[in-house]
Amino acid sequence: MSRVPGWLGRLGAGLTEMSERLDKRRAEVESEDTPPEPSVPSGPSGTEDRADAPPPPVRRSAPPAGPRPDPAQAVPWGVRVAAEAGWRLLVLAGTLWVLMRIISAIQLVVFAFVIALLVTALLQPTVARLTRRGVPRGPATALTAISGFVVIGLMGWFVTWQVMENIDTLSNQIQSGIDDLRNWLLKSPFHVTDKQINQIAKNLREAIGANADQITSAGLEGVQVIVEALTGILLVFFSTLFLLYDGERIWQWFLKLVPSAARPGVAGAGPRAWRTLTAYVRGTVLVALIDAIFIGIGIYFLDVPMAVPLAVFIFLFSFIPLVGAVASGALAVIVALVTQGVFTAVMTLAVVLAVQQIEGHVLQPFILGRAVRVHPLAVVLTVAAGGMVAGIGGAVVAVPLVAVTNTVVGYLRQYSLEMQDRQAAPEPADEPPGEDPGENAEDPAHQG
Repeated sequence: MSRVPGWLGRLGAGLTEMSERLDKRRAEVESEDTPPEPSVPSGPSGTEDRADAPPPPVRRSAPPAGPRPDPAQAVPWGVRVAAEAGWRLLVLAGTLWVLMRIISAIQLVVFAFVIALLVTALLQPTVARLTRRGVPRGPATALTAISGFVVIGLMGWFVTWQVMENIDTLSNQIQSGIDDLRNWLLKSPFHVTDKQINQIAKNLREAIGANADQITSAGLEGVQVIVEALTGILLVFFSTLFLLYDGERIWQWFLKLVPSAARPGVAGAGPRAWRTLTAYVRGTVLVALIDAIFIGIGIYFLDVPMAVPLAVFIFLFSFIPLVGAVASGALAVIVALVTQGVFTAVMTLAVVLAVQQIEGHVLQPFILGRAVRVHPLAVVLTVAAGGMVAGIGGAVVAVPLVAVTNTVVGYLRQYSLEMQDRQAAPEPADEPPGEDPGENAEDPAHQG
């Protein structure tokens, strides 16, 4: 017999077994994605396996990798808020630093313009009053500005004249007062000896001798100081003239530089800031004048030398809040001490303290009012910061700057809230066309 049919049989059996293995492999792959259903698999020979045979193991694949989360969402919320506030504060600090550097480079021009603003705030009501009475704006501006600067110049000349006239008498009185103070210290219960007093005088002479070079250099720089002072006075004078005459158009030109989105808020904050500055300057002048008059009268009746020049100094120093009053009062007390003795100095101190207490608790709240109210702690810190940054000029302009800033910030905050309320409010529904009942009620043809 031929052996070909046997070979074909084995080939067919091999193909059948290979097909069964492929089917089984395909079933295992499909079972990895879907849970296996209970079934009785068949063996390679077609016979059923036993019922208690364990099912084939199921291999679980790893979950598919999803998209990575946003890094900002992985940072805690508090850290994100701190970072956002931090870099904004850094930007503001850098801007402020650059601004201060620019101001320090042109310090003379900046101070001249700020002083011109203060003088304009003081004189502008007079210009407005003359204009309402029919005087043209040009002559009214020139007359007011020239009169104001003449008064300021006369005050400076009067103080200088009084000091020069009484310098010899004052020197003799100071020397006599020092001798009296020395004798009083020797007889006082403080047990001060003549040797200790001589040692103090020697230390003072040595200190003056050690600083002689600085004093000489300061004297040599006096010419430069005089030139800068004259330049500043001219800048103040011309700036005041232009601000008094053309201040409204200058403000309109400034508004054009503001972005259009912020222009309505700035336009509303400007007049309020100007009213605050005007109220501050006029109130400060009035309070300083009252201080100078009453303290001057007090020290005049106490026979303190140069009572009138000291009163003028008190008036000028009163423009520096808190610090100026203390410095001018201390000057009056020192002059009284070295010229008239301890009792007169104590009485002068009592007069100064009484007037300043009346000023702080009665005059300033009544005259300045709520328009320029600033907390005393803010005043102290502001004056100290202004003095550290720009000396006496910075101390003078610091408080009005804070008062104006407070007014502007408060108005802009209120304006922002009003704009948010307007945007959130629903728009009124369109009314049907027809006659307005209010107009009909006022129309005589519809009455009766």
